[in-house]
Amino acid sequence: MWATGSWRTSRVLFVLLALTGVGNLVLMYVLPGAETIPFHLVWISLSIVYGLTAWRLLYMTGVLAIVAVTTGFVLVHHVNLGVIRWEETTEVPLMTAVFVVMVWHVRRRQQMVAEVARMAESERRRGESRDRFVRLASHELRTPITIARGYTEVVRARASDASVLEDTRIVLEELDRLAAITQRLVTLMQMDGPFVQHAQDADAVLSRAVLRWRPTADRRWDVRSSIGDASFNLDRLEAALDCLLENAVKFTEPGDRIEVVGACSPEGWSISVMDTGAGMSPDRLASLTDGSPTGQPATTATGTGLGLAIVRAVVGSLHGHMEITSVRGTGTTVTLRFPRVSARREADRSRPSPAIAPATS
Repeated sequence: MWATGSWRTSRVLFVLLALTGVGNLVLMYVLPGAETIPFHLVWISLSIVYGLTAWRLLYMTGVLAIVAVTTGFVLVHHVNLGVIRWEETTEVPLMTAVFVVMVWHVRRRQQMVAEVARMAESERRRGESRDRFVRLASHELRTPITIARGYTEVVRARASDASVLEDTRIVLEELDRLAAITQRLVTLMQMDGPFVQHAQDADAVLSRAVLRWRPTADRRWDVRSSIGDASFNLDRLEAALDCLLENAVKFTEPGDRIEVVGACSPEGWSISVMDTGAGMSPDRLASLTDGSPTGQPATTATGTGLGLAIVRAVVGSLHGHMEITSVRGTGTTVTLRFPRVSARREADRSRPSPAIAPATS
């Protein structure tokens, strides 16, 4: 019967409100001609009690009948005394109807709340199962990948035949690709978890990202930024930058240019990763922008679309958006735009920002 709070608390509330209802019923009886206020207070007490508890249908019907009969008896008694007219007794069925409508709405709302709670719990369990599967699968994949790579390197070291060397090279490349996919799955799974963001030097983050990637590929690397302090989570932003830079390396050739540019505006701040690589067709660009490839698979460094999924998750967590522009044979630019949370350096925008020395190679 009791649904809100502890059983003891609900019982105390029920007793107090029930005594209030009984007291008003007594006032109705002893105050002929002035029973209007006590009459309505009886029904208000009944509504409050029902709102604080959850009665079974049979119990609710019984209490409602008792209240209707007792208040109706008092009104009929006053009619017999000649204090009020018979028309005033219609208040009893009217209040009963109002109470029944209220009960219907309350029960309907309770059913909807219960359904929402059930759906939320089901979604939570599905999320936990998905995360557990990805975690276990990635863990179980890493060991055989490492072992397979070790044996392949041993075979490659002992081989002198050109075809064997070529075959083992392909195997190592595919193992590296599989390891990258596994790591991306783990990273993407972690994007759904809680995170903390605070004001940090975004210029330094961009500079470090380019310094990490510059030794990995023979490209002309440039970085410049005038963002200053911005609010973000360092691990997530670095994960997004790594995905974009990996894609830029994938679709450029030695000697091509990869440039990272940070900028700020009154509306917020942005990071652009630009390359002079192969670019992409309008159809491919549209599929990446929509996030739902139609016809052709999304082209990323791993070929799975996980990289852009990670970037979208990071941008979404910071309430920003991603823009992609590309021209086949000219290059691609991916821009991440974020709203400015901290205006700490608004006054400094008019002064020359501390420039990051271009890292050109």
